[in-house]
Amino acid sequence: MSEKQSHWEKVYKEKGPADVSWTQEKPELSLELIHKTGLDKNARIIDVGGGDSRLVDYLLTEGYTNITVLDISAAALEKAKARLGEKAQSVKWIAGDVEAFEPDVQYDIWHDRAAFHFLTTPEQINRYVQLTAKAVNGTLILGTFSENGPEKCSGLPVTRYSEEKMVHTFADYFEVNGCQTHLHTTPFGTTQEFRFCSFTRLRGK
Repeated sequence: MSEKQSHWEKVYKEKGPADVSWTQEKPELSLELIHKTGLDKNARIIDVGGGDSRLVDYLLTEGYTNITVLDISAAALEKAKARLGEKAQSVKWIAGDVEAFEPDVQYDIWHDRAAFHFLTTPEQINRYVQLTAKAVNGTLILGTFSENGPEKCSGLPVTRYSEEKMVHTFADYFEVNGCQTHLHTTPFGTTQEFRFCSFTRLRGK
């Protein structure tokens, strides 16, 4: 197990939803951006860094049938499975680092809230861009800390993004649909500024 995996296993084994800053009772903006794609309920969706997020709960309740959740922490995924009970059998769960992810399908919607910004070197960021270029045939939805957001999360450094920086990072393969600032209120009552952008995969690139 890598040092990074050990870090996240420890976090999810020792802390509950009320103890971590990223917890959302309902991921309203993520759901809104998924709805805006206009895709059918059988659209192939992956939630990258989904961990113990409740996005999968709401997608299942709304009738989406083709959902994958990828997270570096197996403990996080086990928490989500336990919460969902029998519904968890309808989801494909992948415990692994997105940097080593080799998808065997393409996704209509790739959603990532607060995983991408943990990639801090040009090499890591480029690998992610190349991965999404290969794995996404529809919409890419990314939520990261904005340029005014925290410089660290869970003790780890992050890369912060302005709209211009986000668009430029993915410009070779994706056309931006729009970006917006989102203020997330943590379980501790503090706020964190996020940048959310939605992209469409360019054809023939």
